[in-house]
Amino acid sequence: MTERKDGPSRRRVLKGAAAGLVTAGVAPTIITSAYAQEYRNKPTGDSVTLGFNVPQTGAYADEGADELRAFELAVEHLNGEGDGGMLNTMQPSSLTGSGILGKKVAYVTGDTQTKSDAARASAKRMIEKDGALMISGGSSSGVAIAVQGLCQEMGTIFMAGLTHSNDTTGKDKRRYGFRHFFNAYMSGAALGPVLGEEYGTDRRAYHLTADYTWGWTQEESMKNATEALGWETVETVKTPVGAGDFSQYITPVLNSGADVLILNHYGRDMVNSLTQAVQFGLRDRQANGKDFQIVVPLFSRLMAQGAGDNIKGILGSTNWNWSLQDAGSQAFVKSFGAKYGFPPSMAAHTCYVQTLLYADACERAGTFNPPDVIRALEGHKFDGMGNGATEYRAEDHQCFKDVLVVRGSENPTSQFDLLNVVKQVPRSQVEYDASIFGGELGPYEVSM
Repeated sequence: MTERKDGPSRRRVLKGAAAGLVTAGVAPTIITSAYAQEYRNKPTGDSVTLGFNVPQTGAYADEGADELRAFELAVEHLNGEGDGGMLNTMQPSSLTGSGILGKKVAYVTGDTQTKSDAARASAKRMIEKDGALMISGGSSSGVAIAVQGLCQEMGTIFMAGLTHSNDTTGKDKRRYGFRHFFNAYMSGAALGPVLGEEYGTDRRAYHLTADYTWGWTQEESMKNATEALGWETVETVKTPVGAGDFSQYITPVLNSGADVLILNHYGRDMVNSLTQAVQFGLRDRQANGKDFQIVVPLFSRLMAQGAGDNIKGILGSTNWNWSLQDAGSQAFVKSFGAKYGFPPSMAAHTCYVQTLLYADACERAGTFNPPDVIRALEGHKFDGMGNGATEYRAEDHQCFKDVLVVRGSENPTSQFDLLNVVKQVPRSQVEYDASIFGGELGPYEVSM
């Protein structure tokens, strides 16, 4: 890495100027620093390169494939190709379909392998060798946190893809990282009351949990939400990502005294653990005088598709669903379906939206200079992209919007009609104080 040309005195000038703008009541998001000439991968030609880092192999590869489809569609729309999708519904919007700041959008891709080290290496290559100005993607919170940390070090904005751990915008949040996707706390806050209404307040829950940052915070959030109802937590068991065979973890559930199994699993792991739990007869059992229930806190259409009939009737939460009838969701579904022949997943939705949000922030800032783009994103309020009015909270870079509680469809009308929206939970019910998960965003200006 090369040393930045602007020394400490220049950074002090920048900080002083920003403080003066705030004091004067002027919005700094549209002001470009006079000293913004030097930053990593500043575009000098007629194009700007974005880096899309997704799991093309591993347990979350199905999600990664759909993310990549969405990224490609977003680039087409930004470059004025196709029907424009959400460029027609996003409000407010500075996007015109002429690229970003008049430069055509190009992109490079990488395979995270659902492994943190591989994801960091892939992102580093895209930044250093391919000239990527922004990195996005990922379907694992462990990967997202690792890449987010790298991007902070390298002064490159990271628009996180699918990452659900509280830690991503909590203790591991970074100034250069932004998350549109909801988190585990929001799943618990949205899902808990529905579980109480459906299954009562006298329940005993057994958790199987993916053994990494997402699983840990999902388990914690679901425990907090269900114990607040009056449920008892019987046992919590960690399972390795990509285990394949979960029978050794499911067998003890049978004699545990639990009457609910909560699967804090995602991707193919959830497909496998749910399928095996059904094969073991859990859904046909009674325990403590009640019908045994299985809960999947984080759902996706791709997981539902993989699990087949096993998903019927099971409750969970999701960030977005293709069946939503708002103009933005339907515009995206139409564009995606026309290009690929099937509806998009929530992973595709969040990656598409993140790409447009980054491009729009550059337009509003009038520059690609990362600190100015960051300020344009912080506190930004927008609509027309699904799930209602949304805000990118400045304090932790977490988006807040409505959350969907869904149930596996009992009588699907097509191979894609797999999740029925039970409740669209208003964002006010899932919001929380930014300080509860700790962490520090860090500086705007970083040494190159």
